[in-house]
Amino acid sequence: MIHMTTESASHAADIEAINQLVATVEHSQQNKDPEEFLALFHPDAIWTTAHGKVLIGLDAISEFTRKVLPAANWDGKVTYEVRHVFFIRPDVAAVKVRQRYLAPGDESEGAPLYVISKQADGRWLLTACQNTGVVAD
Repeated sequence: MIHMTTESASHAADIEAINQLVATVEHSQQNKDPEEFLALFHPDAIWTTAHGKVLIGLDAISEFTRKVLPAANWDGKVTYEVRHVFFIRPDVAAVKVRQRYLAPGDESEGAPLYVISKQADGRWLLTACQNTGVVAD
């Protein structure tokens, strides 16, 4: 279930587009497809990996992603679920995501925060993102 701020109730089309963006993140990760993933970023984006590596700009994000994603050694399934959307303004939203890696005998979870921005052409793009691992209690 997606939780939204009261103001976001009038953003049905944007919520659908945001869900699609996150679904594309999931698809690109499941298929280890860097090009599909990179197409989701604003050119001036900031990305912080789950290990704290800060990448500024699409060139840095691309270099890292093209090296790491195809070589990812996890087997299993990764899922991404939109948990909360807060529209900071009509064209900027903070999106809390639940990320799960599921493999036989192993499961881990992440709690990414995506700040996304709506472009003039209507596309939502990843703009400032923090991918945080969840440590079990």
